[in-house]
Amino acid sequence: MFLNSWSLGLTLAGLIILALGVFACRTAVRILRYWNPQSDSNLQIKLENEIWLASTLVEYGLGFQILSVVLFVLAADTFCQVIVGAMCATGALLANSYGMPALLVKLAGIFVYGFWIVLHKLDISSETYPLVRIKYIYLLFILPLLVADITLQTLYISFLSPDIITSCCAVVFGSSDKTGPNLLEGFSQATTIFLYYGTVIALTAMGYLLLKRWLVLLAALFSAGWIWFLGLAAIAIITVFSSYIYAMPYHNCPFCILKPEYNYIGFALYFTLIPASFFGLTTVLVEPFKTMNNLAGAVEKYQRGAISFSLILLLLLTALSSYHFLLYRISGGE
Repeated sequence: MFLNSWSLGLTLAGLIILALGVFACRTAVRILRYWNPQSDSNLQIKLENEIWLASTLVEYGLGFQILSVVLFVLAADTFCQVIVGAMCATGALLANSYGMPALLVKLAGIFVYGFWIVLHKLDISSETYPLVRIKYIYLLFILPLLVADITLQTLYISFLSPDIITSCCAVVFGSSDKTGPNLLEGFSQATTIFLYYGTVIALTAMGYLLLKRWLVLLAALFSAGWIWFLGLAAIAIITVFSSYIYAMPYHNCPFCILKPEYNYIGFALYFTLIPASFFGLTTVLVEPFKTMNNLAGAVEKYQRGAISFSLILLLLLTALSSYHFLLYRISGGE
């Protein structure tokens, strides 16, 4: 599969990003050893110039790696055309033991890589660069995840073969007497809907209160609520809302809704859910940096922006996910 254009693009991009990460980690070691903002030595001046280059390269590299999850899913959707039994990205990702782990690592990377970019933006908002050491220590911890991300992606592509027989989404996310229980069977639709809309209301209320008055305990609860909602919303989209989008009660797939015949609504759902969860989660994670030099204002500005943005995306997600569900109910469905 390496001769496929998607495979070549993902592999080449992964190698470039990994090279940038290794280069930046070399800078990280130099920062940890020699960084002294009180000094005006030649070494300190060189380090200040070096971190601008390294940080910019890392920012764009991690930004692209975040976007690579979209390219990875689109590539898997293309691979399904030559893999026996695969009807969408589900079957392609299950064609070997590396597909789903690669996707999960990439999804986790969105939050891990994204938080480094947040730290970088906060750091350069102050002339004293108070987060230089912290963000480069964090970068050293990110590198193993980045290596795992690119390694799993490469292994997945290298072990793909048109001769592989895999399962389609109807088998994985559907159930019948012949296929047995599905991957998410056991989630009651009524309970899932109740929890989904109840959590939306709770997050909206907490976000509104935080915009009026900042309370650390409430902010921690707000961020924890987003972790819960991320998993809950994913389950709700797969087990409840997707069947109304497909207009087929037993079609529950998280990838088919990305297809053009469903107006790419899956992209709209995921591009609201994941960023909203990220901004909601990081609201409290940046709180400790308020005590750093000249960062209190920048952190407060980010927190207010993150809360506002997460709530806007939450309301948009609720409207998008509810449209087909409410349309069916209003038009006379049970």
